[in-house]
Amino acid sequence: MEVVPAWAPAVGFTLLPHAGGFLGSNITKKEIPVWYRALQKPSWCPPNWVFAPVWGTLYTSMGYGSYLVWKELGGFNEKSVIPLGLYAGQLALNWSWTPIFFGAHKIGWGLVTLLLTAGTATATTASWYNINKTAAYLMAPYLAWLTLASALNYQIWRDNPNRK
Repeated sequence: MEVVPAWAPAVGFTLLPHAGGFLGSNITKKEIPVWYRALQKPSWCPPNWVFAPVWGTLYTSMGYGSYLVWKELGGFNEKSVIPLGLYAGQLALNWSWTPIFFGAHKIGWGLVTLLLTAGTATATTASWYNINKTAAYLMAPYLAWLTLASALNYQIWRDNPNRK
């Protein structure tokens, strides 16, 4: 008797990153109309409607990549500690950015969090490359977006010195 269907881990790993995104969206929705709208932003700042579909795509991509690594390494075991531990660390950092930036209005600490996220996501991608190249390639758009997000966070921090 099969306890867990074969497809369940793929779905679970793919959906897991969305949990933090969903919880963070409640904070973001409250702050965009007043606090975020009042901030000085660079001309190249994407429109607000772009962020949800981009993050949805990136979360799906990285989640599926984590499943590929988990499957390739035979589940949670000694071999998967570093690649999946790095992934979990970058995901926790990713999820913490919204409450820091939007919730606490700590723009500078948001930038620090993004830079730590980008560094950990880069280490995750490097650790995945020799395990499953497809999983590593699935992280590439995320790394590019983190670069854009870091530059945007920096500009907002620089251009709003009197804001928390």
